[in-house]
Amino acid sequence: MKIVVGLGNPGAEYENTRHNTGRIMVGLIEKKLEGVKIKFITPDNFMNNSGKAVAPLIKTKKDLKDLVIIYDDIDLPLGKMKISFNRSSGGHNGLGSVIKALKSEEFLRIRIGISPSIPSGKIKKPKGEKAVIKFILGEYKKSELETLKKLSKKVALAVETIFTESKDKAMSLYN
Repeated sequence: MKIVVGLGNPGAEYENTRHNTGRIMVGLIEKKLEGVKIKFITPDNFMNNSGKAVAPLIKTKKDLKDLVIIYDDIDLPLGKMKISFNRSSGGHNGLGSVIKALKSEEFLRIRIGISPSIPSGKIKKPKGEKAVIKFILGEYKKSELETLKKLSKKVALAVETIFTESKDKAMSLYN
C-alpha cells in the first residue's frame, strides 16, 4: 500500500501553524489525488512522537519504498519543496521520531519550506531556539496559506510521479 504521511500536531490550536505544514499539505493534495490508490495519514499524536503512528503501517523494509513523509522545513523558503531520500532528520524532531521508530532512513520525504525570504531568494530564519519555536508554532498569514495552496499542485504531481514512475524521476522533475 502506498502511504503519504503529513507530520504535524493535532488540535485546533495548531491547525494553521507552520509546524503543521505536513498535515496542511496532505489535506490539500488528498483532494487533488482522489482516485489514486494512496492512503493519506495525518497522525493524531504530537510531532515529536510521529514515529509511533508511522511504524505500525510499515511491516517490512520493502514497505519503505511506498512511504512518503511530508513535513515543514525551516531551511527552505516558503513556496519551495525538496524531495529527499535516505537522509538524516536534519534536526527535525518529528522526522527523527519516524527514523527511530522505523530503524531506517530509507524512505522518501518531501520537505516544504516555511521561512520567509527576501527578493534575492535568501531566507530570513529566526535566530535562537526560543525564536525558532515561536516561529514554527506561529500561525500562517492568509497570503502564506495561499502560497501553500499553489505549491500543493506541484507536490501532488511529485507524489503521483513517485508512485507511478519513480522517486528518481520525481526528484529530477521537481527538485
